[in-house]
Amino acid sequence: MQGAQPEVKYLKDYKQPDYLISDVALTFKLDETETLVSAKMNLNATGDASQPLRLDGEKLELLSLSINGQLLNQDQYAVDDEGLTIHSVPAEFVLESQVRIHPETNTELEGLYQSSGNFCTQCEAEGFRKITYYQDRPDVMAKFITRVEGDKSRYPVLLSNGNLIEQGELDGGRHFATWQDPFVKPAYLFALVAGQLEFIQDSYTTISGREVDLRIYVESQNIDKCDHAMESLKKSMKWDEDTFGLEYDLDIYMIVAVNDFNMGAMENKGLNVFNSKFVLAKPETATDTDYEGIEGVIGHEYFHNWTGNRVTCRDWFQLSLKEGLTVFRDQEFSSDMNARSVKRIEDVAVVRAHQFPEDDGPMSHPIRPASYIEMNNFYTVTVYQKGGEVIRMYQTLLGKDGFRKGMDLYFKRHDGQAVTCDDFLSAMQDATGVDLSRFSRWYAQAGTPRLTVRSEFANGTFSLKVSQATPATPGQEEKLPFHIPLRFALLDGQGNRMPLNLQGSDKPVTDELVLDVLEAEQTFVFSGLAEKPVPSLLRGFSAPVIMDSDLTDQDQLFLAANDDDEFNRWEAIQQLAINWMLDGVAKLAKGESLQRPQGLVEALAKTLVDESLNPALRALALGLPAESVLAEKMDVVDPDAIHQVRSWLRQDIATAMTEQFKATYLKLAEIEPTADNASSVRRLKNCCLGYLTKIDSQLATEKAQVQFAEPNMTNVMAGMSVLVDLNGAAGEQALVDFYAKWQADPLVTDKWFMLQASAGEGDTLAKVKGLLEHKGFDIRNPNKVRSLIGVFARNQVHFHRADGEGYRFIADRILELDAINPQIAARLAGSFLRWKKFDSDRQKLMKAEMERMVAAKLSKNTYEIISKSLA
Repeated sequence: MQGAQPEVKYLKDYKQPDYLISDVALTFKLDETETLVSAKMNLNATGDASQPLRLDGEKLELLSLSINGQLLNQDQYAVDDEGLTIHSVPAEFVLESQVRIHPETNTELEGLYQSSGNFCTQCEAEGFRKITYYQDRPDVMAKFITRVEGDKSRYPVLLSNGNLIEQGELDGGRHFATWQDPFVKPAYLFALVAGQLEFIQDSYTTISGREVDLRIYVESQNIDKCDHAMESLKKSMKWDEDTFGLEYDLDIYMIVAVNDFNMGAMENKGLNVFNSKFVLAKPETATDTDYEGIEGVIGHEYFHNWTGNRVTCRDWFQLSLKEGLTVFRDQEFSSDMNARSVKRIEDVAVVRAHQFPEDDGPMSHPIRPASYIEMNNFYTVTVYQKGGEVIRMYQTLLGKDGFRKGMDLYFKRHDGQAVTCDDFLSAMQDATGVDLSRFSRWYAQAGTPRLTVRSEFANGTFSLKVSQATPATPGQEEKLPFHIPLRFALLDGQGNRMPLNLQGSDKPVTDELVLDVLEAEQTFVFSGLAEKPVPSLLRGFSAPVIMDSDLTDQDQLFLAANDDDEFNRWEAIQQLAINWMLDGVAKLAKGESLQRPQGLVEALAKTLVDESLNPALRALALGLPAESVLAEKMDVVDPDAIHQVRSWLRQDIATAMTEQFKATYLKLAEIEPTADNASSVRRLKNCCLGYLTKIDSQLATEKAQVQFAEPNMTNVMAGMSVLVDLNGAAGEQALVDFYAKWQADPLVTDKWFMLQASAGEGDTLAKVKGLLEHKGFDIRNPNKVRSLIGVFARNQVHFHRADGEGYRFIADRILELDAINPQIAARLAGSFLRWKKFDSDRQKLMKAEMERMVAAKLSKNTYEIISKSLA
């Protein structure tokens, strides 16, 4: 970064604002070349009214400023690049301002910008300051009235937060709409949308009998892709009423889908703005994964109405207060709508593949960070996914009834307030009487705890010794023990749960317990057992920890076949595969040959044909751990060896289970799936097809071509993936045909980019470089960047090419993007965070690229990521 380093903000420095805003009236005069924003605000001092008033503002042209109707002279205020200071103000006053902004040139997609010719806003975290001068912080909550004016032919739809209270015609072919939000909110929840949009409409009757108007706005060509999103919304509303007693509170709930969006969606009060990826779907254009993602994100943003909007964050350090809690809520919703064990496995896989590495890297931070340079960099898997795991632990410790009591008290105490993570913990503790003082360390300490579990059995007594330790992280060398809920059972020789008589405990005898691991070392003793048991540990992944147990391979095989906890059945197979592959990498380094893992193959074969299991669960078990997961298990990562060993194992499993894969695929291909199991059946069928690619290319090609011609995008993508994987003319033709058919649909062409950027074989870098020049790629569109450049940056074997060309390519793109959209550039910069995990040659190459980037004039977003990586 040229010049002074950016300012660091600290949680410890928080102080309440000197002034609060109670009411805001905004007027937007939308125009193609400029937009005028007028603001009228009622303010009052919280203490000493002699303090100057500081308002945030960036890239604004101030046209007028007045207090209580009196225009201010230029010597009464000062404007700088980050805001406006009024030197002297009364204790209570009305502030009016008018600014000029330019949404048409806003490529950062923060504040007010244009997407496909429509106006749209994104104000979280600090985008409202790019709309008008304001106290842009979450603890300043006000009631908003917003008037939007625009050309009626160009912008027939004018939307903002709350309920529509007035609309009408203006001179010159213009019109207006006025929206009133009756609930106080911080500026980050403000929203405005205007443009050429159509909508589908439905309604929902709440538990108190109120009818809510539901609308989803999209561009006209997408109007036939909204039904699934609407059904997901209605399911979300009912689930929140049934599960938490929470009812929607406005007369209308609106969703708008836009093509240019930095994130997945935004929960603005009553007017959610979504990345079109998480709204638009029909079977011809969207995969089963897309459908599941839409349901989850629709639910997430709806649930924010209470966990984020009605009760919000005091400051941005408390982000997990709303995001972690709402992630947990959307995960529970999706689990209730679909297969719970499958959803749990998928969520844990995200934590392990992305959050654990973040915990172990230079950007490691607690779910409540102590400091930041750029707030957008802390919309992380730690704050979201680990934050969700922390909320899940509350429920595990308190039980569902206790957790519900805590939630009820939280809303009763804090509705309409901006609060902290401590307030949430206090509500849980006060509602149940459970001491959660040590649990608070999950908010303050970074890093992933390591559990070491050792067991002994003698004379009918089983002892479980549990030790915990958490590695040092940046700024936190010493860690205190966490409060870890360890869900636990003992299985007999037939796989039945055994009674647990925990010595020294007043808990009743049961067949499953949640053990409170509170100390650095504890021993739990169970008596009265008729035979030596096999422990089922950390059932359902009851805490976000890394566990080292003394379970043998035979124990894991037993659990894979018998554990009634489906997560642990999957986990046992994963551990067997990880152990074998890590051993395989070590063998390659010594020049030894790889040998078939008989026990693992047998476990997979049994799982494949076990029809008592959900087909999707069987597919997950057959999916080997990702290369990135294996990399995290190694002290020094060898991406080429990992790729070679994993590919060898897939080939060997396919060879050993040839007949089972063929038979299962053909059987599933003939099944007429129901609405309830269709996606699960397709998942297992396509898993089998992927393995058939390794053993019978003729059969795989034949079946893949059949699927490629089907009117179902899940099967089309699986078929095209197989054809491309076979690396022949059929694959190249499939790519040509696919793009020719779908080139007008940007979300479908994103899948086309992703498939090519994720390829493990061939010269993927050359292919990706060529696709940068493709007419369907636009570096200003975040979805396109994520689909091509972002996917390549996660391609372990090609990003980490030994010649360093993968590093140089991504560094060049980061520098290019930083001038266009710093948020997206910073996200991409995260691909360098783990550079010290690799061999010395790769370290030198990555370090050189980071030094080249940090020497440039970077945004504070990207500077923070790169500088911390180097440090």
